[in-house]
Formats: sequence, C-alpha cells, structure tokens
Amino acid sequence: MAAPILSFENLGLSQGSHWLFRGLNIAVGARDRLALIGRNGVGKTTLLKLLGGQIEADEGVRSVQPGARVITLEQDPDVTPFKTLHDFALAGEFAPPAHEVEAIADQLGIDLSREAKTASGGERRRAAIARALASEPDLLLLDEPTNHLDIAAIDWIENWMARYSGAFIVISHDRAFLTRLTRQTLWLDRGQMRRNEIGFGGFEQWMEAVYAEEARAAEKLDAKLKIEAHWLERGVTARRKRNQGRLAKLWEMRETRAAMQGPQGTAKIAVASDDSKTKSVIKVEHVTKTFGERTIIDDLSIRVQRGDRIGIVGGNGAGKSTLLKLLTGELAPDSGSVTLAKTLDMIFIDQQRSLMQGDKTVRDVLAEGGDWIDVRGVRKHIHGYLKDFLFDPSLAEAKVATLSGGERSRLLFAREFARESNLLVLDEPTNDLDLETLDLLQEVIADYDGTVLIVSHDRDFLDRTVTVTLGLDGTGVVDVIVGGYADWINKRDPRKAAKIEKKEAAPPPPPKPVSAKLTYKDQRDLDLLPKRIEELEAAILRDEEALADPVLYTKDPKRFAALTGAIEKARADKDAAEERWLELAEKAEGLAG
Repeated sequence: MAAPILSFENLGLSQGSHWLFRGLNIAVGARDRLALIGRNGVGKTTLLKLLGGQIEADEGVRSVQPGARVITLEQDPDVTPFKTLHDFALAGEFAPPAHEVEAIADQLGIDLSREAKTASGGERRRAAIARALASEPDLLLLDEPTNHLDIAAIDWIENWMARYSGAFIVISHDRAFLTRLTRQTLWLDRGQMRRNEIGFGGFEQWMEAVYAEEARAAEKLDAKLKIEAHWLERGVTARRKRNQGRLAKLWEMRETRAAMQGPQGTAKIAVASDDSKTKSVIKVEHVTKTFGERTIIDDLSIRVQRGDRIGIVGGNGAGKSTLLKLLTGELAPDSGSVTLAKTLDMIFIDQQRSLMQGDKTVRDVLAEGGDWIDVRGVRKHIHGYLKDFLFDPSLAEAKVATLSGGERSRLLFAREFARESNLLVLDEPTNDLDLETLDLLQEVIADYDGTVLIVSHDRDFLDRTVTVTLGLDGTGVVDVIVGGYADWINKRDPRKAAKIEKKEAAPPPPPKPVSAKLTYKDQRDLDLLPKRIEELEAAILRDEEALADPVLYTKDPKRFAALTGAIEKARADKDAAEERWLELAEKAEGLAG
C-alpha cells in the first residue's frame, strides 16, 4: 500500500477544561475524495486547520509526504494585508504561477485588480479559489468552498474537481456538491472519528446503521443510557421519515401549482379580495427594469400565490437581488406594475446576519433578557424553544460572539421565526449551516403558513423546498418553472439535467402504487391519528399557556410540576403518533390501488 500524502496519529486538542477530540487517527491517500461531516460546533474547521498545519495539536504526530503540497481553502480568507486581490492570489507558501491564477480567475469571473479591502465575500472567495487551484496541490483542504458563490461558479469548480488528480477533504453543506464528488466519508461525532469508504450519497444510511447498533449495545447498559440511545436512533429515523413526508407534500404542492400555471408563467386564478385570505399576494404585470443600457428584467408577469415557496436562481449579476427587491416593493419597476397585498407582514433574513450583535447573549437575542418568548402568539420558555432549534439550553447565557457561524444563523432563524408574519424572505439562508440545521430549516419552511421567497445557490435545498423557480439567465428573461432547480435546468438543457439527476440523486416523485389493502387496524389508525395529533397539539398549547403564568411556580408549585410533566408526555405521544401515521401513510402509498 502506498504511503499516505498526510497522516495524523493520536490527534488530540483540548478546549478549555475538556478535550474537543482525542485519539483520532487520520490517513489521506493519493486519490482520496473525503467528505468531512459533523454537526456545527464539533470541530470540523478546527480539524481541517490541524491537518493543514495552521494550528498546533496538543497531542499527536502529523506527517506529510516529502514534497507534497497541502493547500487549504479557508472559509473566510484574510485578504487585508494585501493591496489587491491579485497580490493576495499570488502569495502563500506555494506561490502559484501568475498565468495560472489569472486563467482560473477569468473562468470564475473575478477581477483580481479589485482593491482587497473593498472586495465582497464572493470576490474574496473566488480569489482564494484561484490561488488554491493554481498552486498545483497534491491535497486540497476545502472549508465550505461553495459559500458566496453563484451556481455557475459552483458548476465550474465541480467540473475542475472532477478532473483533479489529487486528493481532497471537503467540509460543505451543499449536498449536491458532496454527492457528486466524494468517494469516502470522515464522520466527526461526539469526539470520535469514523471513516467509511462510501461517498456522501451513502452517509445517512450509514449514520442510521451506526445509531441503531449503539441502541442495541445500550440494551445492556443502564436505563438512562438506554433511553438516550433510543432517542438518538428514533430521532434520526423520525427525521428521515419527516423528510420523506415533507417531500411527498412538496410534490403534491407542485402538482397543484402546475395546474394553475398559464402558458407564460402567469397564474390563471384571478386576484381575490385583499384581506388575510388573499390567494394572490404579489401580482407582477409586464414588469421591466433596466440599469443604464442593460435590461435586468424584461416583461415579467407572474402571480405569487399565498403559500407559494418561490426560489430565485441565476448567476452573479443576473438580477436576483433586483428581482427580489421588485417582488417585495423595495424597488419600483421602470414599466409595468407590482401589486402587493395590503396585509403582507414580511420577515427578511439576509446573508449578512445583520441582527446578530456579538456582545449580546442568546437570552438577550431571543427573549430580551427574560425567560419567555412569544412564538407566533404562544408563550414558550426559552429553554424549550432552544431545544426546538437544536441548541443545548445551557447556551442561553452564551455570548453571540462565541457561537459558530452556523449557530448564529440558527439563532437568527429561531428569533425571526417566532414573529408573526405571512411573507418570509431568505437571502442565501444555507451559508454556514450544517446538514442537520438544513433539515431543520426545511421543516420550518414546510410548516410555515405564509409565502416564502428564497434566493439561494444551494441546488439540493431548492429541490427539497420550493414549489416555483424563477430562473434568470442575465438577458432579462425570467423563466417561471413549477418545481426546483433541477426542473429549471431540465427546461434549459435536458442533457445536463439528466447528468445532474444521475449524479446528485435528486428526490424522485412518489412511487407508483400497487393494488392491495391495509389491515383493519392500520386503516383505523391512519384515519384516526390525525385527529389524535390535533388533540395532543391543542393540549400542549393549552398547558403551555397555563405554564406561561409568571407567578404559577411560586403560587402553585404542584400544578407547575404537573403541567410540565403533562407537556412532556403529550409531546412524546405526539411524536409517536406522527411516526406511526407516517409509517402508515408510506405503507398506504405503496398498497393503495
């Protein structure tokens, strides 16, 4: 067996009074294509810096093959010491040839003469990519390489990586990128490192198998560990089933929306009265917008229906931001009209996460320093609400500045989704998120009662989330397509769409049913469980409202304890009922004639 390009034996790093990880053994071969997977906060970026030699470990021995070039593409490259992006791109331990840097920069569409201090995040990222790829690496360490890039740039990098003859380790939230390019997986989980010779496409199945095995092993341990292991396994399995149920619902919504769609992308349904039940919430008629001599939007007509999930895609400079501003009324068209329902109440979450101030605590951000937060009209204790967004309740007193980028995004989602609204606008919402948080965000969007506008370069996220895609090609034409990113590509280039579908395994429509019947008990449960779930939800809501009384604990501690216990039991019963109903619904799909 050939010697690895890079290895680390017994790697350990302490964090304060505890070990972030310890005893890790990693070896990277000459042709390895490794996905590095793990939740936000487990130390993925830190591990990548240890492998790249940017920071020192507390324990372990790092070895690099003599003469091997190990190049790191950082998540947020520091360009401030340089006058221009060109100066930055030509610097580094392995200074790349100027002509190679300039050729890659040209293909990525970046002007390297731009002053470094005024460059945007996307421009800094492109310059860093040009430097890294032109350095003739034997091993590339990539930390969120698709952040701040448009789909055209991501597609170019994917094609370059597919031809690349060296090895790489990549951290990414982009499922499509990982599925297409990776062949092995490193899973950093609870301080342990697992490796499997499968790409990201097989990761979730492997993860479920690992958790199931842990649950079986826990049968021999004490009750507390057994319960925790069972919860872990059920949580992963339940999430997968929720994902399947959510995708089935999305396909149904797309079919309904397709039935409305007119030949030019204008909904056939007329505008209803302008109240809270308005069907058309944004009406766009023959809108044109130009800047100078360039037409950004050319004669666009569309009606955004209440409940639509609209995805906006296109290359940098194609007009995504302009279109978003037109749809939300921030920008007036040159000709045509945009009519917004008078009752629209908008939440806007931008990619700069501007509401997150580092000196505030999590409690300050969510509850203005208190213990309770109003979640769309219902009072919830901050600790319980933090759990809903995958936070440990002990983080309530943590400063925002101490949170990772993904945790800050999750905190912002928790804050904003608590507000009453009927229009949600998300600008590049997937940046800095781990895969588990992406699943959570997809669930929140699926359960949202209002209308959603999403600007994103994350193809898999769009395919799993939106009902209608507005695709911009930079000429002023806006394609109005029922479906996600893959459906837009299919319209523009069917051959490329077939290639993407094969490599990325986009979610297929529900399978064709075969003739058979459910048992009497199964059919009865399938019919009655929705009502039971509603009853449990109502009970939880009623008890949470009673529990919100600030003097209840001191006035009647027994009732406080009883309500707390009742809520926990109702939530467990609701989870079990939902899981049972999902199982039966899937079974019915396969058996119904």
